[in-house]
Amino acid sequence: MLKQLHPVLPAADLQRARAFYHDKLDLDPDEMHDGMLMFHAPEGSAFEIYETSNAGTAKNTQMVWMTDDLDAEMARLRERGVVFEDYDIPGMKTENGVATMGDSKAAWFRDTEGNFLCISQAL
Repeated sequence: MLKQLHPVLPAADLQRARAFYHDKLDLDPDEMHDGMLMFHAPEGSAFEIYETSNAGTAKNTQMVWMTDDLDAEMARLRERGVVFEDYDIPGMKTENGVATMGDSKAAWFRDTEGNFLCISQAL
């Protein structure tokens, strides 16, 4: 039986990625191994970042955080210099970085390694 989800993100420069997650998202790794950082987030979730030359090649959302207040979280991150993506594609258009889709709304941004990250709120 599948149990817990554990995303793994690539980074071309592990120290640059570590600085981004610390400075912009206020997250620090709990474990550090050769070429890998492990983060344990609230609610028991975890993710890791590993060093590879493949970083930045994905064109899709790679990790999503859920929040109870998307607007407040976006304001906090914008104050730290995070830039949110804008999209105008069939089936989705953002306004001020936010897409409303049925019973949720979401916003996307990239880390320093080109990974697409998302914050989402159930409505």
